[in-house]
Amino acid sequence: MKPHDTLRPGERLFALLLVIFSGYAFWESYGISRFSGLTTGGVMPMLASAVMLLTGGVILAETLRKPRAAQSGLPGLIAYLFPLRVVLFTLLVAGFVAAIPVAGFLTASGVLLFVAVWALWRKGPVPALAIALLSVGVIYLLFRVVFQVVLPTGTLWP
Repeated sequence: MKPHDTLRPGERLFALLLVIFSGYAFWESYGISRFSGLTTGGVMPMLASAVMLLTGGVILAETLRKPRAAQSGLPGLIAYLFPLRVVLFTLLVAGFVAAIPVAGFLTASGVLLFVAVWALWRKGPVPALAIALLSVGVIYLLFRVVFQVVLPTGTLWP
């Protein structure tokens, strides 16, 4: 079987939610002018939501024909939607946001870039540090010097 011959975790639920949302959008767009003429305000939203409803129905019909995936259910869905790398980088970005008021924008950005480049590129810490420092330098020159944007400094140092 090809990889897309079986359902991915959550695919059937997503298709059903797509049809429900599209039907709601069609109903709301119908309420704009009740299709009283081709030049009324609700025609384009009705047309767009009708296309959404039609394509959503086709997608739902296709998903109903596919066999279930091996890892179906809530645990399979969570593992599919949130792989470890995505979770770790989400935490890294949350740490970046939390660090800006304390360490300042440039320092927090440098640390974020260093960790991200080192983790993703896997060429070692020295090239990652060089790229992070060069990037922060360019950010400083562009935003602080050229555009004169005041960047947050943080409470650790002025």
